[in-house]
Amino acid sequence: MKITLKNAFSKGEFIYREDGLLSEPVELTSLAALKRFLDVVHVKQCLLRPFFEHADYPLVESRELLPSFEADLWEYKHLPGFSMAAFERPLNYFQEVFQFDILHPVLDTASVAEGASCPLESQVIARNVQAMQTRLPKAFQESFRQRFGRFDTSVLDYYPALMPFLLAMDRAQVFALDSFGHFHLGGVYASFPSDLDSEIKRFGMRIGKFDVGDNEMYERNRLFVYQYLMELYGFPIVSERRTSSALFARRLHKMGECFMIRVLGQSDRTITTMIGEGDSRPYPRVEKLALVRVDADQEEALRAIDEAGYFLDRERRVVILRVTYRQHKFNPDNVRQDRALSVESQEVIHPVTGQVLSDLNIIKDASNMFLRLNDITRGEYTGRIIFKRNEIVENTDTDEKRLKFLYAWLSKHQRRIIGYSDEFFANVIKVLDNYLLSPDNYEAFGHLHDLYQEVWAKYSYIQQARKVRYLEDIQDREYRGERIGYRRMLAEAVQLLHGLKFEIVSYFDALVSSVIAIGENMLNDRYLLRTYIEKRDDELTPGGLEIKRNYGKLVSLVDEFRAIQRTRKVAA
Repeated sequence: MKITLKNAFSKGEFIYREDGLLSEPVELTSLAALKRFLDVVHVKQCLLRPFFEHADYPLVESRELLPSFEADLWEYKHLPGFSMAAFERPLNYFQEVFQFDILHPVLDTASVAEGASCPLESQVIARNVQAMQTRLPKAFQESFRQRFGRFDTSVLDYYPALMPFLLAMDRAQVFALDSFGHFHLGGVYASFPSDLDSEIKRFGMRIGKFDVGDNEMYERNRLFVYQYLMELYGFPIVSERRTSSALFARRLHKMGECFMIRVLGQSDRTITTMIGEGDSRPYPRVEKLALVRVDADQEEALRAIDEAGYFLDRERRVVILRVTYRQHKFNPDNVRQDRALSVESQEVIHPVTGQVLSDLNIIKDASNMFLRLNDITRGEYTGRIIFKRNEIVENTDTDEKRLKFLYAWLSKHQRRIIGYSDEFFANVIKVLDNYLLSPDNYEAFGHLHDLYQEVWAKYSYIQQARKVRYLEDIQDREYRGERIGYRRMLAEAVQLLHGLKFEIVSYFDALVSSVIAIGENMLNDRYLLRTYIEKRDDELTPGGLEIKRNYGKLVSLVDEFRAIQRTRKVAA
């Protein structure tokens, strides 16, 4: 069956009629039910409609949904954008912590539908229509009044038909429960508070990246803190609409609210949802919905999607993809300390029934990453990236462009490369060494010295960081998936640090600090000290003596790294 806008979501829990309304009245009493309803409406009206109306609709590349998120390339002003907030409680207008124009639900909607005339109901309807009409651009006001002048626009039955008008408004929509416990459209033209300066500074202080009055420390770490904070809520450093939505979600979560914040950016073409369930989770749950083109080389995924009939457009390999993310608390001693977000699950949504197909890996495929790296180094990759947040680079037809693409690729996938298997990393090394160390490229790289050194520094950091990651595992007495004892822990740590100290010619302060912190944690292990180190040699077995010898070697190696760090700080 060919998917069209008319038959999209024509089966399932919420079904459209010809006039844009729903086939059955909607009475939603939980945030989860409201989310399912809004998923259908927003995907159909905000993603599928422009997809079918514009032949050149800019599909989302799968890598754009993979953290860390990249800065936006373009703003597509002809595409829809919106923001909204939903509360699993009635609104308390004066007590709310944001500004909006309130809409009141008509209590006896059945009598209005039957044509009964109640002065109070008519007044409420007229006030709601007036509140919405005055916030619309002039070009929409008359058509809105003619279409909805006699209807209760707060009722969710009319929400799909209202969408073209709501998308014409600059500010956010508000949903809440009425006095009967049913969700309704409770407000429009909402402005979310955005205390960005205070939030960045408080967060930076809490994770130890800022100190009161230390301007140099603030300047050095501000961008890292800003980016980490935004990524916790599913965004790079972006526009005001998405920034204010993220910070409002942060504020509501701290207040213990049960809420849902949703935003669609015209740049990212992605519906991002933040859900707070009033529980003890440190951050609201984040998920994204987008129209994604599946890569042609993902044969297994393509076959599964095709057999189940989940393609929106089979020829162009387009699917509706939902990605759910997991947030991570900041850990200064973790080599991947910049990892605020990781992918938890991926679901392909059926464009007719709304059912989901799980257990597919559309955006996090290691073979895909490796093939893309191969294409970049060969100059065969076609696409575009943003280099260092301010330069758009298209294609890889020159060495300069290839190096810029490599820098962006290594930056994007840095923490994944650090964590992926030895086999994957061995393939990455082979490809990068063949390109970066090839004698055929020396002359070209000589003319691009600074750029080449930046790429090499990024590559060196990843190589060293993988070893530090192994050191983290060794500290927990895990090594390459195997549980190890204290004897092996110290032997592996000594061997690893002995090799790593010769690579510090490319010095990275964060990695050296991590090595020292992990080494000190090993040396201060109370069981290790009590059982082996504090005993006399004649009280120990041969295995215990080996542990004690390696402990001494580890002490010396940690001291060497401290000396390296002191020397570098003095030189700086």
